[in-house]
Amino acid sequence: MMAEDEKPRCEWVPLNDALYVAYHDREWGVPVYDDRTWFEFLILEGFQAGLSWRTVLHKRENFRRAFDNFEPQIVARYDDRKIKQLLQDSGLIRNRLKMLAAVSNARTFLKIQETYGSFNDYFWGFTEGRIIVNHWQSVDEIPTRSELSDRISADLKKSGFRFVGSTIVYALMQATGMVNDHVVHCFRHTELAALAREI
Repeated sequence: MMAEDEKPRCEWVPLNDALYVAYHDREWGVPVYDDRTWFEFLILEGFQAGLSWRTVLHKRENFRRAFDNFEPQIVARYDDRKIKQLLQDSGLIRNRLKMLAAVSNARTFLKIQETYGSFNDYFWGFTEGRIIVNHWQSVDEIPTRSELSDRISADLKKSGFRFVGSTIVYALMQATGMVNDHVVHCFRHTELAALAREI
């Protein structure tokens, strides 16, 4: 059996960062169907704007603690006092615009749930529940946006979401398994492609 550190992975994974390796191996590209998880990724991807995912990943547990485990019903009720408290938390990304967007996005998230039954049904509706399996040979081939992410981004913005540009949405699609963008020689590509066939 191949040792964990010998497994072929996507080249962007920093092998000296155990947290990042675990994220790549167990989470990135795995289909999400739970609304709380969708909300967590939506908010974290928004906070990543202009930064690296590595920065966000290492603050993720702090965010979970500070944002009430990303329960949208709770985050939607945050007021100015709570925002000020969050902005004083050194374990977070202290950007006022992103903090305010997280709260307004929680309120919009609840409206989407009310309209579509769940955010999950809304988001997967763009592909009719289908996972898009790409076959990239190199990370250099992987796009940062697509026609679909452009379309989803426009719809999210129309609904009232903020920090949901096409690049952020494409990263969200990758993280939540709507798109399998593991390169073909990565051990996770085959595993997740098989999952897509099962669906």
